[in-house]
Formats: sequence, C-alpha cells, structure tokens
Amino acid sequence: MGRRPPDLGPPAGTSRRSADVSGAVTSFGVADPGPVGASAVGVGRRPVPFAFLRRDDEARLVRRARDGDGDAFAELYRRHFAAVYRVAYLVCHDSAAAEDIAQEAFLAAVRNLDRFERGRPVRPWLARIASNRAIDWLRARQRRAETPGDEHRGGGAHDPDPPAALQLIARLPAEQRQVVALRFVLELTPGEIAALLGLPRGTVNSRLRRGLDALGAELEDDR
Repeated sequence: MGRRPPDLGPPAGTSRRSADVSGAVTSFGVADPGPVGASAVGVGRRPVPFAFLRRDDEARLVRRARDGDGDAFAELYRRHFAAVYRVAYLVCHDSAAAEDIAQEAFLAAVRNLDRFERGRPVRPWLARIASNRAIDWLRARQRRAETPGDEHRGGGAHDPDPPAALQLIARLPAEQRQVVALRFVLELTPGEIAALLGLPRGTVNSRLRRGLDALGAELEDDR
C-alpha cells in the first residue's frame, strides 16, 4: 500500500471546496494491491490515465475480447484495474474487499461483453459495476453487524490506518461515496454520472453536494 496514484488535480469547473476534496481523493495513498493473476497478464501498478485512452483503440480491444481474445481482455484489465479498485475502495473502505470487488467487476464484464454498447468507454462501465457491488458489500456487512452474535467487521485487519481524508469519506453514506468516487477518480461530470447510474441528474447533484459539503466542512475544521 505504499505507492501513491498520480495527483490529477480537480476536474474542470470545480469549486474551491470541491478542489480541496479532489486533492484529497486523487492523492490518497492507495495503490493497486497486485491482484491474483496480475503477473500472468502483465498488469502494472499504475493506472492508465483516462484522458490518454483512445476510444477507437479501446473499441477494437472490446471487439477482440468479445470474440474470446484473452490478450485483448488482459490489456483492458491492465488499463483499468487500478482505477476500478480505487473506486471500489472509496466506497467500501476495505482493501481486501475492494480487490475482490474490482476483480468481480471484470468477471461480470466478461460475461456481459455481448451486451456492452459499442463505442462507449469501458472504464465508467466497470466502475459502475464495482461501485454498485461495493454498496451491496457495505449493506451486507451492516446486516451482519446487526445480527446478534455476529462480530462487526471493520476495515481489513491488514490495512494500515488510512489517511484522514479517507477516514472522512468513510463516514459518508454509501451513495454519496459512490458519486464522490466517480466524480474525482474517473472525473465524470454529474450528467455523466447520472446517465451511468440511471439516476436523475438532480439526485446526483444532491448526493455530490451533500458529500462535498460534509467533507469540505471536516477538512476546514482540520486546518
């Protein structure tokens, strides 16, 4: 957990408070944990920046992967795993669970490539799968915690204490964590997040605003 992802800065048009949160989110010390089988397909630890991915090149990879080309799918995995892992981690706040969830997102993608809309970017689709599964994981953990005799499972026992900014994000409701992750890890606009999640834009704006207000207030209190 030692390598830091690149600080990409805040998405264009963000407020000063949003920029503070963006800086905290995009510079947090969570590295690709080295998923099982990563060495076999040459998966690196640094994510390929979303802005550098050519849509036509990725469309060819998706077509090849849909036709059963393992090398093409391995390349999609290499490009996107780290970003998908970061989204899952910001939602579930557990590194082991985030790794499992990110890998499950790719497995789900393999099973559903024939239904993937051609020409659309792959990373947001994978991130939607992962973030939804991370929310399901949180809800299941909460149900287990509410069952008498079940021990509440917090963050992974092997995890170091996370940075303060991540501890603040962990206090947000899961739905707010999801939109914050999609906004600042994938740099999607609220409109793109709404389309991706199938939600009204007003709902996304409300969740994002409430999450940023809560995070911004906490960050200001810490100064």
